[in-house]
Amino acid sequence: MPYLNVTDDAAELYLGAEGVELDETNPENRFGVEWMPSVTALIDEAVAARKPLIISATGKFFSNGLDTDYVFANGDKLPAYLDTVHALYAKVLTVPAPVIVAINGHAFGAGAMLALCADHRIMRNDRGFWSLPEAALNMPFTRGMAALVRTRMPDATATEAMLTSRRYGGDDAVAAGIVDEAVGADALLERAREVARTRTALVGDNQAVIKRGLRLPLLDDLNTPTPATLL
Repeated sequence: MPYLNVTDDAAELYLGAEGVELDETNPENRFGVEWMPSVTALIDEAVAARKPLIISATGKFFSNGLDTDYVFANGDKLPAYLDTVHALYAKVLTVPAPVIVAINGHAFGAGAMLALCADHRIMRNDRGFWSLPEAALNMPFTRGMAALVRTRMPDATATEAMLTSRRYGGDDAVAAGIVDEAVGADALLERAREVARTRTALVGDNQAVIKRGLRLPLLDDLNTPTPATLL
């Protein structure tokens, strides 16, 4: 399960199990029904620490997105499940502190969209892809997810990413405006910490006020209940 490591520089939220490369309970850091409340609670702990927030993971995946096993087995619960996903995005988008994401591995689907919620995005340039595979999987985007993608990257990139399911490596993701930087794996976390150190003075409630104003239409879309007719 996810864990939090608070240092002098930042509160570092890791999406997988502590001390291992592979979380046996959720090896791809998918958005499980127990995983999401755990991440939300850790974000609250990070906020209480009053430090910049870094979100990363270990191993092959940053996050492989929705828990498809749960989705396909619980169609009647899908709207409520997706509303919980949206609530997590809104949570990250309005953290009262700078949020830096360090994309350590594959970020697909809902996991790719989680990375978009950060204020500053860094991706490793030697391995791992950022991708929205929904078109290739014949899956729709919710209103909130479409708004998130549309407003957090250039329009041409959003169009390509949503309609073609292209996989972007680190350097391609920088060129496309998906992430701000791409660095080697060994430099990924230290670069995130460097950015956190430059933004420490910005931590505080005013960050959340500014973020809500900046992202109000997006937050409205994310807060709109998912219709049962989505699929």
